[in-house]
Amino acid sequence: FETRADDSGKLYISGYFAVFNSEYELWPGAVETVAETAFDEALSADIRCLIDHETRLVLGRNKAGTLTLKTDSRGLWGEVEVNQKDQDAMNLYERVKRGDVDQCSFGFDILDEEFVDRGDSVKWIIKKVKLYEVSVVTFPAYEETSVSARKKQLGEEKKRSLEAWKQRTLKKLKGEEGWH
Repeated sequence: FETRADDSGKLYISGYFAVFNSEYELWPGAVETVAETAFDEALSADIRCLIDHETRLVLGRNKAGTLTLKTDSRGLWGEVEVNQKDQDAMNLYERVKRGDVDQCSFGFDILDEEFVDRGDSVKWIIKKVKLYEVSVVTFPAYEETSVSARKKQLGEEKKRSLEAWKQRTLKKLKGEEGWH
């Protein structure tokens, strides 16, 4: 993230809230990536820019014209106009300017994804999201609930995979399907 001031004295914080095709480790052996299609239909929603996902600390909002979001080949880029009368916003602006805070996150629901079992590891590719908010954060980590949800999902994927293997094997044993 970076800060800037324009000729009229307005202050801005800008940077990438998500980077495409970059692996985010959920836990050892499990990663998640964001596909270039993830935000294709998401940016017309009413989206806020927050500080550390705190709903009471709103930096900007696209419907108010104080938050701009767009995608490019690298990821989801955003710029928020800092309210200079808001002390929380000014404090964050100064922290970003000094380099004390330089990371981000986003709040979303997954609408479409792909699961890839790579043998010794697993990967989820997020293909489409419903975006609620973007945040400038001190620690950009997945919430424990997200990790728990992914672990449960992995268990279900493994169970489905095993069941599909059993069904194919039974068909082959019964002569209903050829051995490949």
